[in-house]
Amino acid sequence: MENPFKFTNSVVILPLFSVLLLWIVYWLQIRYDFDFYEYGIFPRVFSGLQGIIFSPFIHADISHLYNNSIPLLVLLAALQFFYPKQTVPVILYGIFFSGLITWIIARPNYHIGASGLIYVLVSFIFFKGIQTQYYRLVALSLSVVLLYGGMIWYVFPEVDTSISWEGHLAGLITGFLISLKYKTPEYRKPILYDWQDPNFNPEEDAFMKHFDEQGNFVNLPEPEEIIVERESFFTSNLNVVYDFVEDDNATKTEKN
Repeated sequence: MENPFKFTNSVVILPLFSVLLLWIVYWLQIRYDFDFYEYGIFPRVFSGLQGIIFSPFIHADISHLYNNSIPLLVLLAALQFFYPKQTVPVILYGIFFSGLITWIIARPNYHIGASGLIYVLVSFIFFKGIQTQYYRLVALSLSVVLLYGGMIWYVFPEVDTSISWEGHLAGLITGFLISLKYKTPEYRKPILYDWQDPNFNPEEDAFMKHFDEQGNFVNLPEPEEIIVERESFFTSNLNVVYDFVEDDNATKTEKN
């Protein structure tokens, strides 16, 4: 486990493709004057459920799109590099459940933008690194805090009412729950000794039995010698009849 991380082309291709897709959608919106806002999440209305899928790709203006593009590039690259096995589930479930929670708790207005997914990624990377206790992933968690720790304020309603704080809060909650769901056994610290095993029971260990409750070394009593008495002859309840006949060589043959 000296270096469990491997760089692949997907570390670059995934974030670039994702961000490029957002810019293409925005270009179509302004080029052909499409009104994509109605495809956003509209809370507690059945037709508003379509926004769970479409809202991450819709942005209000160029500033909104730019502010989401840079964090999305960085976080998707980090996710793909450090958690390649969990990348697809985190993205798919992150979009779905953060959108669903937003649809349940948000104000009656259209909610659009990829910021909900960004909060999912920030939350997952931070909490998963702390849970693994692997020093490189813990360092990644701290780096995320340094870069995007200020985002925590935008999950509260009174900070900025012009943004979808409900979507941010939903993303934060979703990322945390996903970090609990998906385990990372590939980063588990290898067990070198029996006492490092979580199922280790000191009362059953032969060495630990030599110590009392105060930690003093004591000699164990010698096991008692078990003596098995064996009978010197065979006994049976069956009657055995022996016939002896004399052969030509004057020897006796035993017959049962």
